[in-house]
Amino acid sequence: MLEAHVLASGSDGNCCVIECDGEAVMIDCGLSCRRIMSLMDQAGVDSSMIKAILVTHEHGDHISGAQATARKLDVPIMTNLATFEASGFSNVKYVPVDPSKSFEVGSMKVTPLPTSHDAVDPHCYFTETDQGNVVIATDTGKMNFQIAHAISLSDIAIVESNYDIQMLRDGPYPLILQKRIRGEYGHMSNVDCARTLRDHMKPGATVFLAHLSKNNNLPDVARQTVSDISGIDRRKIDCMEFQCDIRTLKKRALPSHGAGLTMTAFSILTRASAMTFGMVITSSLDSS
Repeated sequence: MLEAHVLASGSDGNCCVIECDGEAVMIDCGLSCRRIMSLMDQAGVDSSMIKAILVTHEHGDHISGAQATARKLDVPIMTNLATFEASGFSNVKYVPVDPSKSFEVGSMKVTPLPTSHDAVDPHCYFTETDQGNVVIATDTGKMNFQIAHAISLSDIAIVESNYDIQMLRDGPYPLILQKRIRGEYGHMSNVDCARTLRDHMKPGATVFLAHLSKNNNLPDVARQTVSDISGIDRRKIDCMEFQCDIRTLKKRALPSHGAGLTMTAFSILTRASAMTFGMVITSSLDSS
């Protein structure tokens, strides 16, 4: 069975475990090792299944617990070299990732997808398994065709819905920070997320709204906005409701669409255009 366990999602920390047939991969680890181990226990995740920790970018809410957790689980951290060096990791197993190529973690096939964010070389990940596909696409100021294509192939789509436009505009953040959040190297709004799902979501996919800002968004506002624009039944849109909430997402029992598309074909698409979307930006952004 394919499951995605969202252990944390937001500016206080991000961590997701994708599990399938006795193997699992952790994507980001932005909480303490002790907290991650506790959340995995609550979610019913056997930590011995974890094969690696994949890191999307070097911001603290994505990596603060990665080094200690990798040591605890005796697994490697996997990310591109620029992100690894910017993260300041040391004394940890490391497997470099070529961001233009797919790679395997156990029986899972993973493709890095470029994101638009203020980090040295940020990427999200599209994961294929024998039971279905998962995309986790957060911390990107704009959508690109690689991520959109991955969403169209995914049975579980975890997509950023960071802020409500009006709440951000009327909130306490100074104008310069608002512009950075709304900019192409910032975050996706509820409207951005809704349009992306409307245009690209695989029919019947499980949808989770990720990285909701605690100051510039509300779960009900995010769900309603996405439902109104995308046409997805509001009751079928999930997200974190409160701090320390966790979610286990499962593939819906519907016929598979596009099953004939292989990772090789997807990888060719990614390799052909990865450099187009590569970003080298060194400032820091956190929409709380």
